[in-house]
Amino acid sequence: MSAHTQTAEKGQNTTLLCQESYVCSGTDEAIYECDECRSLQCQRCEEELHQPERLRNHERTRIRPGHVPYCDSCRGANGNIMHASMTGSRQIAAVRCQVCKINLCVECQKRTHAGGNKRKHPVTVYHPGKAQEQEEEEGMDEETKRRKMTEKVVSFLLVDETEEIQVRNEEDFIKKLDCSPDQHLKVVSIFGNTGDGKSHTLNHTFFYGREVFKTSPAQESCTVGVWAAYDPVRKVVVIDTEGLLGATVNLSQRTRLLLKVLAISDLVIYRTRADRLHNDLFKFLGDASEAYLKHFTKELKATTARCGLDVPLSTLGPGVIIFHETVYTKLLGSDHPSEVPEKLIQDRFRKLSCFPEAFSSIHYKGTRTYNPPTDFSGLRRAVEQQLENNTTRSPRQPGVIYKALKALSDRFSGEIPDDQMAHSSFFPDEYFTCSSVCLSCGCGCKKSMNHAKEGVPHESKSRCRYSHQYDNRVYTCKACYERGMEVSVVPKTSASTDSPWLGLAKYAWSGYVIECPNCGVVYRSRQYWFGNQDPVNTVVRTEIEHVWPGTDGFLKDNNNAAQRLLDGMNFMAQSVSELSLGPTKAVTSWLTDQIAPAYWRPNSQILSCNKCNTPFKDNDTKHHCRACGEGFCDGCSSKTRPVPERGWGPAPVRVCDNCYENRGIQLDVAELPSDEEGGTLIARKVGEAVQNTLGAVVTAMDIPLGLVKDAARPAYWVPDHEILHCHNCRKEFSIKLSKHHCRACGQGFCDECSHDRRAVPSRGWDHPVRVCFNCNKKPGDL
Repeated sequence: MSAHTQTAEKGQNTTLLCQESYVCSGTDEAIYECDECRSLQCQRCEEELHQPERLRNHERTRIRPGHVPYCDSCRGANGNIMHASMTGSRQIAAVRCQVCKINLCVECQKRTHAGGNKRKHPVTVYHPGKAQEQEEEEGMDEETKRRKMTEKVVSFLLVDETEEIQVRNEEDFIKKLDCSPDQHLKVVSIFGNTGDGKSHTLNHTFFYGREVFKTSPAQESCTVGVWAAYDPVRKVVVIDTEGLLGATVNLSQRTRLLLKVLAISDLVIYRTRADRLHNDLFKFLGDASEAYLKHFTKELKATTARCGLDVPLSTLGPGVIIFHETVYTKLLGSDHPSEVPEKLIQDRFRKLSCFPEAFSSIHYKGTRTYNPPTDFSGLRRAVEQQLENNTTRSPRQPGVIYKALKALSDRFSGEIPDDQMAHSSFFPDEYFTCSSVCLSCGCGCKKSMNHAKEGVPHESKSRCRYSHQYDNRVYTCKACYERGMEVSVVPKTSASTDSPWLGLAKYAWSGYVIECPNCGVVYRSRQYWFGNQDPVNTVVRTEIEHVWPGTDGFLKDNNNAAQRLLDGMNFMAQSVSELSLGPTKAVTSWLTDQIAPAYWRPNSQILSCNKCNTPFKDNDTKHHCRACGEGFCDGCSSKTRPVPERGWGPAPVRVCDNCYENRGIQLDVAELPSDEEGGTLIARKVGEAVQNTLGAVVTAMDIPLGLVKDAARPAYWVPDHEILHCHNCRKEFSIKLSKHHCRACGQGFCDECSHDRRAVPSRGWDHPVRVCFNCNKKPGDL
């Protein structure tokens, strides 16, 4: 190669040398460019070459520093120069072929020198200088400059079909747009059915036909997700969306994605290629308007306040241009020049009961295509006119656009179950509201999606109904409510002041208890033998609350009742065994004294049989005669007979031998009030029920506790089979190292790491129970 070529390869702006070598042998500096000779010429070669009469009229141009000639192949058939203003096809040369002695642009070099022997021809590379580029720009008209500005524009995937944003952050968004972070922009998006040419429309409206957004002649949709590009001429972010009515998966999520794009747009183009405007156009815009006002306006205002933005994001919705292309039918309003197309469109909305009040304006722009290609000039002018209007939608920095899209994506995201899909609307409430459903009544939450992240609880439009399965009745103390306080109370198996085994015994006898932190025990379900009233009518107010998935169940105390029963039995067996008494006998004796008729001798006073005087041992059973009320052994009180005079009715009951032998003699019994007689009879029945209950307790105590622990395990406890080592010291459990559950956190620990005892009222343990080392260090109530 020549010295010029070697220097040019280093990227330096070198002096152009004569390409003729006629007089100077190619060593002198080029001064002229002769278009007819297709060469750069030095002073001597130019004079010598143009001496003949026929060559004197050649058009020669004196070249400037950094000059690069035009491509010689970009000419017309007659050899005339094809100016860019005429055809736009003539390009600046990139190389000069030393063999063919012609200047070639990149495209012409590929076309003429890509194959055969010409591929091996040596070439000289041109490097245009800044002066040349400025000269070219100065010689361009406004339209050509605009074309040049959009030559390097490329599109990028902004949001995929699963609603995931594909740019990492605000800086990445600005980088992909290739614009200044301080540049104020507007957003233009396009909607329409699949196959109506949305991408093609954007390419010709904003980018002079360049395929910035991908188009395809195939049946499959060429646009999947949301794509964006920056128009540097109009300072606009152009967004291309996926077509409606396409056969796609995740249809609900993709439809919701369209409304997010609409919400951040300043101008929306609805592209339709149909001879008549279909109802789905009006239905889509009407549903989009309603959903925008209902779900997005509030969120956009919150984003404005949260991000401290100077530009409000929700003053009004975007403007809409309906771009209607027909072939065989006339455009809207062309039959009667007095009819305004926008007025006809508003009437059509009204007839279909669709009200697009969210949009700042709706305009109609139509074009009738007799022969392709489509004329987009009218749409281009309409778009530019709308973009110049800043009265309702002001331009904003690209960072603000990204923050608005990010806020909407964070709020309205997640899969939409098929059973919640509604087909009567393009944008049903299920696409934007919380998907949680009450487990009791089946009503859905009316809050926006992902509201739980902000600590906002679930809420439903309708009241809930009571369900025995979830026991969703909530009590508040009536006395506290009348004093201006709302204190929730919970039915419990025992009061906080009762010891564990005594509380369980009282539960078997007098039922559950309702205890108020301020008023103490306000209710026992079996406080009296008969006539117990419902707590709702006496001491508490009731309300039915919704049961939402993932929330704690109601009546926490009852959730742990089975495990507390096991703990209580362990406690009773341990405490009573220290006194050398059987746990069953001790509890039975106490309960018998609690419900015994007034004429019965208390068990604590019965030391021996009243007939045979045999002393009672710790495990011996004491029997009361229902006639005289004294205590006897089983042998001296094995007979039965009716004792109606004591209120036991006509059924035979246990009596001692003496009372059985004297059954014909009427007992001298003081007359009792009728309610006490009824109460005594009910006391007997309740007593039998208590005996049966304690019998079940005895049976449960006889069964190894390991067989029933899992059945009694509270829901928050980690199952035994999942606990392999101590949660604190990490020691592995074995036969010699037992597992223990912390009643506060539910994790498994060894005995050394969980030997502390504390009450855990939040979990329903009112008495000191086993807690781990970490939970014991926490201040306040557990």
